[in-house]
Amino acid sequence: MATVSSWLRSPCPALVVDAVGAVHGMNDAAKSLFPEQVVPPQWRHGESVHVAERSYAAHRVDNEDGSVTWWLLDETDLLLERERAALLARMSSALMTSLNPERCMTVVAELAAAHLADEALVIAPQSDHGHPVTRCLRGESPTYELQHVDVEEVVGLSEALRGFPPVPSRWIDPAAAPGWLAQDVVSIVVTPLPGHGVPAGALILIRRDKHFTEDEEAFARLFASRAGVAISAASLFTQQAVITDRLTRDLLPPVLRRYEKVELAGRYRAAGDTERVGGDFYDVHELPDDELFVVLGDVCGKGLDAAAQTGKVRTAVHALLQVVTDHDQVLQALNQALLTTDQSRFITTVVGTVRPVDEGLRVTLTSGGHLPPLIVRANGTVEAARTKGTLVGILPRIVTATDEVLLAPGDSCLLYTDGITEANGGPLGDEEFGEDRLRRALTACGGMPAEALVEHVHMLAAQWVGVGTHDDMAVLAITAPRRRSS
Repeated sequence: MATVSSWLRSPCPALVVDAVGAVHGMNDAAKSLFPEQVVPPQWRHGESVHVAERSYAAHRVDNEDGSVTWWLLDETDLLLERERAALLARMSSALMTSLNPERCMTVVAELAAAHLADEALVIAPQSDHGHPVTRCLRGESPTYELQHVDVEEVVGLSEALRGFPPVPSRWIDPAAAPGWLAQDVVSIVVTPLPGHGVPAGALILIRRDKHFTEDEEAFARLFASRAGVAISAASLFTQQAVITDRLTRDLLPPVLRRYEKVELAGRYRAAGDTERVGGDFYDVHELPDDELFVVLGDVCGKGLDAAAQTGKVRTAVHALLQVVTDHDQVLQALNQALLTTDQSRFITTVVGTVRPVDEGLRVTLTSGGHLPPLIVRANGTVEAARTKGTLVGILPRIVTATDEVLLAPGDSCLLYTDGITEANGGPLGDEEFGEDRLRRALTACGGMPAEALVEHVHMLAAQWVGVGTHDDMAVLAITAPRRRSS
């Protein structure tokens, strides 16, 4: 009797079907589930049975008298959790598809409107021009705009934007919702979007036909936690990209302006295909009396560390030219500055002063351990400037030698770094481009404009390297313009 009594009072619904297929008995739980006459079940063992908006797994137990007892195990909550887990996984994958904050907010709003509510709003922290707001109605395209909203008008919104726990929906009066939020609302959920140490914004879910349950609010918080991390990651990435771009902009060689009496052109290519900056550089500074001071150099190393040192060198040269323009004095002062700040990094450099004269351009060149500039005459003759010197940034005092060349109309002076001559490639892939090959190539460049000259040299080196690795490359051409015939 005890066994029968336990069976009848079991919380798990059970039905007994006799040998001829008729329902012979039910326990109390089954009677509550099936208040009316029950049609003999045609279930299979393990089959899911849907009754009264719930799901049960049917388990068959064969009895000795030929009857069958069917136990119905409620698996509604388990299936719901599985569905939600799968949904969260799909949502997380979708959220990781973009590192653009606006796009990420759009994805969050679309997912929330499709799976959690009739309408969803994603509100980011206030910027200078208002709150970025993404709104999405189920089945429609989301909208994004900057809005000036009073977050205090929505209960819990200001707290959510500061990262505080959500206010339960039952505490929010939909009738008090401001016009900019929504109208004809039945239930509202406001939950924070937690980011990486700082709030990423707030998520507002709106329903117009039924209230949110506590389980649905808990699931919304799980979704919001993943959405907040995604939006925060996108915002951090964007901030870092903006900072990197602004810093990189100052490290890149300048855009050379046009001068009436001097043609200038430069080309730069960093060592890595994914890098924008490196250790090679060039600069042009304007001096009184239409003179120009040019500098081209190569910092030991490559990549970001070399680029940072390049920035220091360029800044130092710019500062020195405010008080001195003599080549030897500039290089000596630069040498002392490098010895003081970082003895592990030296540079090679060549500086020049360009002065327009009646015959063309008079160019004074001084080297600090750098390759001598090449003079390309209009007739194709190529010669090296007679300048040399010691590396800058290693010895307490450097030794320099200065040369002065006259560029007639159509002549050019080419300054370049060893990334050109030491470029490895060619037919076998392991041969240096070399200075001799460069000189032979330049014999066909006589009379070229500065822009065409640097483009040609840069193209030759790039073709020689092919897809192989290479060092930083920098080229600067100074050309005496051809005179226009009257």
